[in-house]
Amino acid sequence: MELKEQSSATGRRKTAVARVNLVPGTGVIKINKRPISEYIPSEALVQYILQPLQLTHALEKFDVAAYVKGGGIAGQAGAIRHGLARALTLADASLREVLKNSGCLTRDARMKERKKPGQPGARKRFQFSKR
Repeated sequence: MELKEQSSATGRRKTAVARVNLVPGTGVIKINKRPISEYIPSEALVQYILQPLQLTHALEKFDVAAYVKGGGIAGQAGAIRHGLARALTLADASLREVLKNSGCLTRDARMKERKKPGQPGARKRFQFSKR
């Protein structure tokens, strides 16, 4: 698994969009030009982001630069994970099966349901009164 030049991909989750650049290096991970531990406060979300790199044993082989916008912290973490998995498959096609089986390449399609007309929310109804 030798990558000659950079590999980049886009990841999405809810309203978050991440552009992930993968460069051969020593394992430095930056999100919006900040270290991952500074940008993502939760250790569980950091592990969630690093899952594709750990599955492919590429944690110390690549430097990751991710640019993410939209959504909240959890949605952004999911978008980065998705983009990272896609960038790894572009770098080495043999990793696709491992990442696919673990669910890293699947786009999480769950979105916020839209508000409907004539009611206060997506599912909530205005209070009913018989008289």
